[in-house]
Amino acid sequence: MATNIGMMDSAYFVGRNEILAWINARLQLNLSRVEEAASGAVQCQMMDMVYPGVVPMHKVNFDAKTEYDMIQNYKVLQDVFNKLKINKHIEVNKLVKGRPLDNLEFLQWLKRYCDSVNGGIMNENYNPMERRTKGGKEKNLKGSQKNFKSLQTNNSLNPGSCDGTGSNKISGAKQGKSGGVETGANSSVEIQALTKELTDMKLSIDLLEKERDFYFAKLRDIEILCQTPQLENLPMAVAIKRILYAADEKESALTEAQEIVSGSVSVEETGFSDDCSLLT
Repeated sequence: MATNIGMMDSAYFVGRNEILAWINARLQLNLSRVEEAASGAVQCQMMDMVYPGVVPMHKVNFDAKTEYDMIQNYKVLQDVFNKLKINKHIEVNKLVKGRPLDNLEFLQWLKRYCDSVNGGIMNENYNPMERRTKGGKEKNLKGSQKNFKSLQTNNSLNPGSCDGTGSNKISGAKQGKSGGVETGANSSVEIQALTKELTDMKLSIDLLEKERDFYFAKLRDIEILCQTPQLENLPMAVAIKRILYAADEKESALTEAQEIVSGSVSVEETGFSDDCSLLT
């Protein structure tokens, strides 16, 4: 599977027009810009097409406009990746900004991955429009909002329609400003706000941890390379290790490393000990 694709891979030379044509043909959409896929819904449905039944389509919001709603879509996508053991870091914070290049690169990777599954052969029994209709949470919400607004309109025209007695219970509830109705509504809004804040914080922590692990792994690879017998005593390798093992956060080791590389300071003169590691 094409889970780890290098930046020089041919996948990243596929143009945006080809990417858009691929998306529109597979999912029966009419996207004209790659930024229109920034919500993550397209990516979720692509995985739904490749792995039928794996993606909980009822959780995918195809009408997501705010970053919060988009993040929820990417959480669904990340859960699918985890379930399928796909080792791909999703840079959610960049994608939801709608920047063309970031979204193009992710869609290029997605196309390469989907093409690697069953040779990219399209599932002829897959109906993308039906899957969106059945799974669209936003569509259900819109229907509920429409019914609620209709109910509010009827009540305003006929105050007694709620209980058939001619008494306006909704108006009575509004008059009690210190009563439980408005207090409950305020509490609900506060809970939703706190829940959103907590979700955003958890997502930020997850992203920071993944980014930390990503860069630490690269530094560890550089360290191992510099410790190989053929390289460990070369000035460049010693200079790199001097930077890696610098203990003082306030002072940069770059100047000393440059002196080692230029030869103005010999390796012996540094008194640098190689008995250390990033892991200690």
